[in-house]
Amino acid sequence: MADVPIALPPGLDEQRGLGPDWGVWLDRLPRLFADLLDEWELSRDGDELWYGFCSLVAPVLTDDGEPAVLKISFDGDDESLHEALALQHWRGRGTVRLLRADPHRRAFLLERLDRRDLTDVWDLEACEIVAGLYPALHLPALPQLATVTSYVDRWLEALATQPRDIPIPLRYREQALSLGRDLVAAPAGVGRIIHGDLHYENVLAAPPGLDPERGAWLVIDPKPMSGDPHYELAPMLWNRYDELGGDVRGGLRRRFHTLVDAAGLDEDRARDWVVVRMVLNANWSVEDAQRAGRDLDAEERAWITRCIAIAKAVQD
Repeated sequence: MADVPIALPPGLDEQRGLGPDWGVWLDRLPRLFADLLDEWELSRDGDELWYGFCSLVAPVLTDDGEPAVLKISFDGDDESLHEALALQHWRGRGTVRLLRADPHRRAFLLERLDRRDLTDVWDLEACEIVAGLYPALHLPALPQLATVTSYVDRWLEALATQPRDIPIPLRYREQALSLGRDLVAAPAGVGRIIHGDLHYENVLAAPPGLDPERGAWLVIDPKPMSGDPHYELAPMLWNRYDELGGDVRGGLRRRFHTLVDAAGLDEDRARDWVVVRMVLNANWSVEDAQRAGRDLDAEERAWITRCIAIAKAVQD
């Protein structure tokens, strides 16, 4: 068996503060990484380690020398429970290709894409690229997937029980509850595979030599659910927010309409989902502070302000 080959990146190790389950996972992650290298006959390809909010990713070589990446996700994250299932179902059409998986250990061997993402692409061009990827992703949902509506219904109930004095304007909370309940009750609220977290950094460039029919940009890191394609837009609005400068409203509306028009979506339904998602996002920050028994910090208040600005912009 190989020696434990890694020290965890400090940014990932900081997730211990999220709870004891994280600490347990992080403590055994180096050993799990080493075990997977042995079992899957992989070798490290350099010393670089990448990480996301709840995953560790490393460039590796397969036993026949092909470049790939080994990804291990936090096993307490139910949103990534069926990541391998969705990637297998997409078969590399519009997405990274899955080479091997151990869903029980949340371990994935993936083809290696270029590290370039859509962050440095003009935001409206990036919106057109992402909208062009939607059809490949939004296939009929697999029966194993949890529904978007089951999550949203629970989140709306939590919002409804909040006291009146939380720092989210009451009219937006009431609007989100009304719109959200209608969206949850509608038959169109489920039925298609939804990525769940599709934004600029979760779309990578295809490497040279890849089949051009698969496209120049490919999606990574799904949080697959059964839902409504109109649910998908909001992350494209809240990411790269600081780039909007002095024309926040105009910039957000341009992104929103570019996504809707390029994807052929229903504008009203897309707008309703954006409003609901942004108010729920704001409420999660409030809940975090409430659970910790503290006041909101400056970063959380700024995030709530951003969420309400986005909900307002798509409606004005």
